[in-house]
Amino acid sequence: QVQLVESGGGLVQAGGSLRLSCAASGSIFNSVIMGWYRQAPGNQREWVAEITRGGGTNYADSVKGRFTISRDIPKNTVYLQMNSLKPDDTAVYYCNARSPFDQRGVGAWGQGTQVTVSS
Repeated sequence: QVQLVESGGGLVQAGGSLRLSCAASGSIFNSVIMGWYRQAPGNQREWVAEITRGGGTNYADSVKGRFTISRDIPKNTVYLQMNSLKPDDTAVYYCNARSPFDQRGVGAWGQGTQVTVSS
C-alpha cells in the first residue's frame, strides 16, 4: 500500500498563497491518478484537483484559476499551489492516490494538513 505524507499547511490571510506537498513512498505516478481533496468542519470531503498519469490536470470549479496541481516525478512528490486564498478555502487538505479505473474518493490517503485562511 502506498504511503502519502502531506506538508505545507498553515495560517494565511485572505489573498495569500500556500503550497502543499505530498510525498509518496514510491514511484507510483505512472500508475495512479494523484489528487487533492479537502474537508471543512461539518462538510463532506470534496475533490479539489487531480493530475493524471500523463500529466493532465483537472480542477473543481471553486478553485479553477487559483490553484495549480503539479508533480516532481524524481522526487515522487505532488504539489498544490494555492493562490488568492479565501476564507472558504479553510479545510484539512488530503492527498490521494487512486487507480485510473476507480472513481474519485477511493484509494490511498495521507493524514491531512490544515489550511486556515483568515479574513
